Amino acid sequence: MLSKRLIACLDVRDGNLAKSVRFVDTKDIGDPVAKAREYYDDGLDELVFYDITASSEKRRIILDVVEAVAEQVFIPLSVGGGVRSVADATDLRLAGAEKINVNTAAVERPMLIAECAEAIGSQNVVLSMDIRKVGVAPEFPSGYEIVVRGGRTPTGIDALAWTREGERLGAGELVVNSIDADGTRDGYELHLTRTISEAVRIPVIASGGAGVPDHLYDVLTDGKADAALVASMVHYGDYTVSGLKRHLDGRGVKMRMSW
Repeated sequence: MLSKRLIACLDVRDGNLAKSVRFVDTKDIGDPVAKAREYYDDGLDELVFYDITASSEKRRIILDVVEAVAEQVFIPLSVGGGVRSVADATDLRLAGAEKINVNTAAVERPMLIAECAEAIGSQNVVLSMDIRKVGVAPEFPSGYEIVVRGGRTPTGIDALAWTREGERLGAGELVVNSIDADGTRDGYELHLTRTISEAVRIPVIASGGAGVPDHLYDVLTDGKADAALVASMVHYGDYTVSGLKRHLDGRGVKMRMSW
């Protein structure tokens, strides 16, 4: 059995670490470089960096912040926000990112996934999906819709159909971010995560809603996720990376333990 992964997410706006609830009421809460180093020193498995306004502002990602984070951590670094081309993906790799995340631009031009997979390898291409519950309907047989531009724009695309298309085009991993659960700390959207995990063969990262350690246990077991992404619960100091991993290990979830 493969080990489950604990991933911390750094949402960055104008060079500052930021956090929102359901993608609104965004507040600056600290220095992303310092937090990245703190989590790395505490045993984090992987780090995700999102430039959360790059897509909506139609600009490229802030490479200097990516480089500063990459200099502080020696674990996989996945970066997204404003990736629109193979050139953008290549620049991020040169700045220190191991994986690149595509989201809005991939919805607008799905072949971006295939182009990036060919250029840097499928294992380094992550399809990040912001998803909201809309109820089962003819156009949404899964009951979930893909939204883009930081959750601001509905697409009319069924989430499960987009998941399968992303895998077909060459994505090596999926981030399933529930808009409804994001920042609430009420728990992950287990039905959504499980539905997608059962539909694909590639790893699924659950995102949105973690508030207490058992939420991670639930999504890694009942939700069938391969990794759990956390933000608020570690950013505000309520929990530590090492404490979360010890909790999961103690409950029988296979984790990468470094102590």
